[in-house]
Amino acid sequence: MIVGIIPSRYGSTRFPGKPLLEIFGKTMLEWVIEHSLKATSLDKLVVATDDERIVEVVRRTGIEAVMTRTDHTSGTDRCWEAYSRLVENGLVPDDPSNYIINIQGDEPFLDFNQIEELTSILDGSVELATQMTTAETAESLHDPKEAKIIINANNEALYFSRLAVPYLTGINPSEWHKHYSYHRQVGMYVYRADILNKITQLPPSGLEIAESLEQLRWLEAGYTIKLVETGHQSYCVDEPGDVEKILQIESVRAKFGIDVLPKSRYKAGL
Repeated sequence: MIVGIIPSRYGSTRFPGKPLLEIFGKTMLEWVIEHSLKATSLDKLVVATDDERIVEVVRRTGIEAVMTRTDHTSGTDRCWEAYSRLVENGLVPDDPSNYIINIQGDEPFLDFNQIEELTSILDGSVELATQMTTAETAESLHDPKEAKIIINANNEALYFSRLAVPYLTGINPSEWHKHYSYHRQVGMYVYRADILNKITQLPPSGLEIAESLEQLRWLEAGYTIKLVETGHQSYCVDEPGDVEKILQIESVRAKFGIDVLPKSRYKAGL
């Protein structure tokens, strides 16, 4: 069974109430749900949240919302609590071979095919998985907000870093992307249920703390992260002005049939 979980918390430090940002007459969260429901590979889709205002929005979409604690430090932890509640309430079978997909709640321009690409490799042996795409510009390669990936011959992660790795000796860093096939992480995480249980019990690791990347904790503990290449880009909304920036991208406008750029609105207090 494949369960899609959208972690969605109200109290973002940089952008409180972010899931309720209005875009084209719908909240950001509603857009994520709408796109995710198009993925036929999902057996169940729920939202994991800590706020009743978000629950009200989820109810309008016809799917379930699972209330979770407010003190989770990551979407991974919130996914595990939500999944555990689904199992406890008999809504999902208690099967360690189930898969859980962590669908980012702040990507309103998600392409559902990203979900389908990721689920296509879930054969029972996969412990963890995420997506990657080629870093085609110096800007994306050297952006510390983008996690770069070192991979092995089996498309498994060896390391994630906010720096551009490997270092290319004798070449100007602005030209590195032209001389080596760099990859950056995009999209979602997939966890096998038994592995999700184990990784949420691990203490923070040294590499994780250094890079502020939770997936390094899993690698340090010896787990394998499978990588799936995608041609779909990931557009995350971190701050109020990000939607307008994303809509400046011609390919995004074309995909959604957008001719006029409206001003997105954030309604405080929803």
